[in-house]
Amino acid sequence: MKKIILASGSPRRKSLLEQLGLKFKVVVSDVDESKVKEVDPKELVKRLSYLKATAVAKVEEGVIIAADTIVCLNNKILEKPKDDKEAFEMLSDLSGRTHQVLTGITVIKGEEALTDYEKTDVIFRDLDKREIREYISTGACLDKAGAYGIQDQGAVFVKKVDGCFYNVVGLSLVKLVEMLRLLDIEVALN
Repeated sequence: MKKIILASGSPRRKSLLEQLGLKFKVVVSDVDESKVKEVDPKELVKRLSYLKATAVAKVEEGVIIAADTIVCLNNKILEKPKDDKEAFEMLSDLSGRTHQVLTGITVIKGEEALTDYEKTDVIFRDLDKREIREYISTGACLDKAGAYGIQDQGAVFVKKVDGCFYNVVGLSLVKLVEMLRLLDIEVALN
């Protein structure tokens, strides 16, 4: 099997690939995400994952896996909060509402490239200001789109997940394995 490269510095994506039992190398792309302008959230995550994968493919050989995740509320993109105040606003907006988590995934093998996305609906329970402040004080919210992580204490905010749980963490394993298989890359589950 060709060498696998994860074009992401996300510790969550690294952990998810390890969960699949894949042996891989991490190479973070140098894509400036702020320069990419797309109105449609699904097109944005697909474009960002593609740009990250192609940037790494220029310097590394092998199977390149890249992803980008965003949170949307009423089609408004919630990126990583800049500070505690913005995190508080985001979590207050998400309280008691359904939002979407979208992840674009690109896999490159030689001259072949596949790009797709996964969308998951996440329903938050009603949150009170005290618990939002407590969560923000953990510092866990500042490096996550939408200001929460379902894999940390933010899990207690989530009433229901409709779709792929791992997509909310940062990478749909089902979608990734489907894409790898389309490129004749088998993932052994033993």
